[in-house]
Amino acid sequence: MIRRPGRKPTLALWMLVALADVALLVAARPAPALLALAVAALTAAAVALVARRAQTTRVALAGSPAPSDAQRTP
Repeated sequence: MIRRPGRKPTLALWMLVALADVALLVAARPAPALLALAVAALTAAAVALVARRAQTTRVALAGSPAPSDAQRTP
């Protein structure tokens, strides 16, 4: 496939480059690279969990009645 001048590479190409970088790191020094990958995976999982929890909190708050709509009891 010929790329036109001035056109930016797609995200998939950058993902392949990142995968090749990881493969080179693992081939050079397996233990530190695998440890770094494990830390990155745990960090990504934690961020996803926090983002999901924040999303469910926003949805719950969006569905709750506004203070002016709530019935006031004397």
